Amino acid sequence: MITLHHVPQSRSMRVLWLLGELEVEFAVAPHAPDRSLRDPAFLSLSPAGRVPALEIEGERMFGATAIIEYLCEKFPERGLGRAPRDPDRMTWLVWLHFADTVTGCVDILRRAYAVGQTQMMRDELARLALCYDAIEGRLSTPVENRDYLLTSGFSACDIAVGQAVYMARHFLATDDRPELTAWYARITGRDSFAAALPAPDAVRMFSQEFYEVPNG
Repeated sequence: MITLHHVPQSRSMRVLWLLGELEVEFAVAPHAPDRSLRDPAFLSLSPAGRVPALEIEGERMFGATAIIEYLCEKFPERGLGRAPRDPDRMTWLVWLHFADTVTGCVDILRRAYAVGQTQMMRDELARLALCYDAIEGRLSTPVENRDYLLTSGFSACDIAVGQAVYMARHFLATDDRPELTAWYARITGRDSFAAALPAPDAVRMFSQEFYEVPNG
């Protein structure tokens, strides 16, 4: 049995999305983004008190990227990973881990907004814009059927980066980057993405749809 410990709109959302794409049986243990993640019971699953945590076959895992790599290797028949000798393996790893670069910007933006650090927000928005530029550049590469980050098609790195962009769009829109915007619409049109969205009554990480930089 697979159990995912999940906070809506957090990094665990990308694992929830992946599990939906893998079409495997799993359960979700919901959590709120509060101090309950510091309880000893949860810390035994994730020592830093962060989601995602995954219980699988009597073992535990923590860290979204590690979980994604493991699940793709465990269920290779869905084609969401890339094996070590696959020509796209290097690129798959690069973009899979790039998701954490994007989310790192979001983490700083959330903290800066909470304490009214306007300059810190502006600095981090500039870094996030560079991340968007990197995705736009990748998707603009002139190859046939460039619909996804990999030439070989949809994969877990689209899920990871796509969910990171989902979080980032609470602070920086993508409208001025046409390839990024079209890719984001393409991947978030999948049923598994819709299933990973928070329920209407869920306690969310983001209380607003968009956070403007405060004046000052």
